[in-house]
Amino acid sequence: MWKWLKEWVPIIVIALVLSMTIRTYVGEAVVVPSGSMLPTIHINDRLAVEKFSKTENLKPGDIVVFYPPVPDKKDERFIKRLIGVGGDTIEIKDGALYRNGKKVDEPYIREPMTYTFGPVTVPPGKFFFLGDNRNESFDSHLWPTPFVDKSAICGKAVFRFYPFSDMKVM
Repeated sequence: MWKWLKEWVPIIVIALVLSMTIRTYVGEAVVVPSGSMLPTIHINDRLAVEKFSKTENLKPGDIVVFYPPVPDKKDERFIKRLIGVGGDTIEIKDGALYRNGKKVDEPYIREPMTYTFGPVTVPPGKFFFLGDNRNESFDSHLWPTPFVDKSAICGKAVFRFYPFSDMKVM
């Protein structure tokens, strides 16, 4: 028994430390809990999220995991599309998204938006997010504070690995 413990305990400890380090700083798998990103991402899809890139490298169009600035949801992670970064002016009118006064081509959304929003300017160090299922998504346009701080960003979705038939780079 002592020989077994001497051999396996260090291996198990190293594996646990590596696992925690990788999950905390490099990346992890997440399960999509809602239909807010339909048709791009479906409920129960599994995504690989990388955590090591800087928030300064995020750009509009990226799919990001973050903690929302909503008091009763502050411990839940959301998955949405990045729409605006610090300095961008966002407006939704006539069923379309406008960033800095220019209409944004969004082939990934299912239908035109049925609401108006803004214009609002994203403060420095903050981000503005919308789900691809715009008319059914609880996102920045509905939150009391529509901007997510860079400290609330968990990572960027880089790959869908399940279901296997839908694997793809995000």
